[in-house]
Amino acid sequence: MKADNLESLFDVIDKLTLSEEELEALTSKTEDQLEKAVKKIHQEIYDNASLRNVLTTNEKLYLLSGLIMAGLKTDGIVQLKPEKLDGNIDDDNDGTTILKKISSFLKKRNSNNYKVKMVMDLLSPIFTKKFLWENNNGESLIKHIFTDIHSEVIPLLESDLQLDFTGKILNSLNDWVSIENDKQNDVVLTPRYVTKLMVKLTRTDINSYVWDTAMGSGGFLVLAMDEMFKDAKEKIQDKKKLEEKLEHIKKEQLLGVELLGNIYILAVLNMILMGNGASKMKNGDSHKIYDNLEFPANVFLLNPPYSADGKGFNFVAEAFSKMQKGYGAILIQENAGSGAGLPYTKKILDHNTLVASIHMPNDLFNGKSSVQTAIYVFKVNKPHDVKKAVTFIDFSEDGYSRQNRKKASQEVNLRDTDNAKARYQEVIDHVLGNIPDTKYYTEANGKLIKDRITLGGNDWTFSQHVVIDPMPTEEDFKKTVADYLSWKVSQLMQDGVDNG
Repeated sequence: MKADNLESLFDVIDKLTLSEEELEALTSKTEDQLEKAVKKIHQEIYDNASLRNVLTTNEKLYLLSGLIMAGLKTDGIVQLKPEKLDGNIDDDNDGTTILKKISSFLKKRNSNNYKVKMVMDLLSPIFTKKFLWENNNGESLIKHIFTDIHSEVIPLLESDLQLDFTGKILNSLNDWVSIENDKQNDVVLTPRYVTKLMVKLTRTDINSYVWDTAMGSGGFLVLAMDEMFKDAKEKIQDKKKLEEKLEHIKKEQLLGVELLGNIYILAVLNMILMGNGASKMKNGDSHKIYDNLEFPANVFLLNPPYSADGKGFNFVAEAFSKMQKGYGAILIQENAGSGAGLPYTKKILDHNTLVASIHMPNDLFNGKSSVQTAIYVFKVNKPHDVKKAVTFIDFSEDGYSRQNRKKASQEVNLRDTDNAKARYQEVIDHVLGNIPDTKYYTEANGKLIKDRITLGGNDWTFSQHVVIDPMPTEEDFKKTVADYLSWKVSQLMQDGVDNG
């Protein structure tokens, strides 16, 4: 109740009274502010001649991530303030101060010894660089950057919202310079609103065990955990039992694997910030994790590297073979479902059912990738019945308008211009078998098709199930006659001008 804390108290009270829609709007607003802040800080780094050509993109990722960890409030640790960085030039310099805070942060957030060592091994080479910690006109570069992070980024991350904030850092840096080897490794992060859609399509709830074997910065796991938390809070009234369940979700019901070390650290940081330091996060080749793996997965979420075998469907076939039940949602290059995903797509149908095929907007990744994508939804461990109808949806018009301006925020680059939230909910309802409140995607207007597929694994795309009626309609006839009469009148008028 101190005067300094009253504003924070009012923020907490406000959140208790917000509806889910209002809370989602607040989350989007906070993410937008975060993106603006990160872009601003990165612009300052870019403009600084001492840093521009010295730090690689990975090193910028580690620098920002490390400074954030050092500055966050953590129980039992005095929060680091910019004035505590005094620019000493001996062993007790600003770099070592930051590293000590990071180590303390990780341990207090219940990270195991392996994760602490892994993170410290990645960050230590950055913060021991002399040009970052040496005193220059009264302050070090570390202090200069940390001052901005402390005032503009830390308050947003302490908002108690489930944010894929490290994904925002990665995307912001990727706007300026490509992540090392991103062309080869397909480092394209799934937008939050698409991630949320896929979490809903897989029926994620309190009892879900969710995994992602190409997790990137952990965005799928962040949103899945958020959905599981919401369901738990609705179903469990006893405070002690609720706390136990939330802890179990964080520690036991989420598993992620990422091959790239620089991206993996972002995923670890994401989950640690949400109290999930002991979560099942693995750095390595996901194709080699299945031996002795005990994880009762019933939700699989994936945006795979499209350069992998079967455009990434090799990941799907492997994961499904280890699941006893549940659902999977895969955001993948669409032509993987029309033959490019063979032989994996055919093999998948032997034991799993294709529930839905959703044709996504062609500008979904907003300049970061030009690949046409689709979401394929499966029911796991139930062989596909050729008599069952698959739901095909043309979601190319999803209600959002996108543009790709590097210095603009998400709010500017992504705008809801045609009731996008209702359209996303309608797609969810169609796939889950509910009756939608809106009727934008219908069989009558051709945006929704119910049709069978073969067991060949090569006829999954929306366009393959569009039936073109060769019989002209009355409207076609009227338009043809009108076009002809218009042309005839113009010719007669032209003849009159020429003869005059």
